[in-house]
Amino acid sequence: MKPFDELKRLEPGLEYLGIRNIKKAHWNLCSPKLYEQATRRGEGVMSHLGPLVIVRPPQSPISTGRAPNDKFIVRDPETENIINWGDVNIAFDPEKFDYVFERLKAYMQDRELFIQDVYAGADPKYRLAVRVITEYAWQSLFARNLLIRIRDRSQIPHFTPEFTVIAMPKFLANPKLDGINSETFILVNFSQKLVLIGGTYYGGEIKKSVFTALNYLLSQ
Repeated sequence: MKPFDELKRLEPGLEYLGIRNIKKAHWNLCSPKLYEQATRRGEGVMSHLGPLVIVRPPQSPISTGRAPNDKFIVRDPETENIINWGDVNIAFDPEKFDYVFERLKAYMQDRELFIQDVYAGADPKYRLAVRVITEYAWQSLFARNLLIRIRDRSQIPHFTPEFTVIAMPKFLANPKLDGINSETFILVNFSQKLVLIGGTYYGGEIKKSVFTALNYLLSQ
C-alpha cells in the first residue's frame, strides 16, 4: 500500500494521467461559476448583454491565432498505416511526446486547473467522452459551450473519459529541445488518447483537436 502522502499528491480523478500536487481542481463548474472565475481572475471582461471578452496579458508573446504548422500526430505502430502522413499530418516521435508531457505535468504542479467532462457527438452510439483540462476558466467555458455538456449532474461521477485534451497556454515549448517549429504546439497521441496544447491562447485548437479525434476514430 502506498504511503498516505503519496496518495495525497495524486489528484483524484486524474490518476490515469499521473498529474499530482495540484493547488486546486475545479471540476465541471457550471457556466455562471466559470464566468465568475474568469472575471475574478482577470481573464476577461463582461461586454454589453453578457458575452465574455477575453483579454490577452499585455506584452505576451503567446500566439492567439491558428497554428497549423505547429500541430503534430504521434507516429507509432497503431497509426503508422492509418494516417496519410505528409505536410498536413506531420509525424511526431513517441518518446518526444512523453518528454513534453512530463515537462507539462511538472508545469501544472501547484496550479489551479479547470476540468470539464463533455461529449463530442450527439448520438450515444458514436459520441466520444472527452475530458478537457485547462489552466484558464474561459477555456473551460469554451469547451462547455462547444461540446455537449452533461445535463443530469448525477451522471457526472460515472463519467469515464475516452479522450483527454490538456491546454496550458502559458507553457511554452523549446523548439530545439522538443523538435518542433515554435513555442506553440498541438500534439495528438491516438495511442494514449491524449492531446497536449501549449503556447497558444487560441481556444479553437481545443475544438480542432476534438474534431481530429472524431475524424480518426469514426472513420474506422
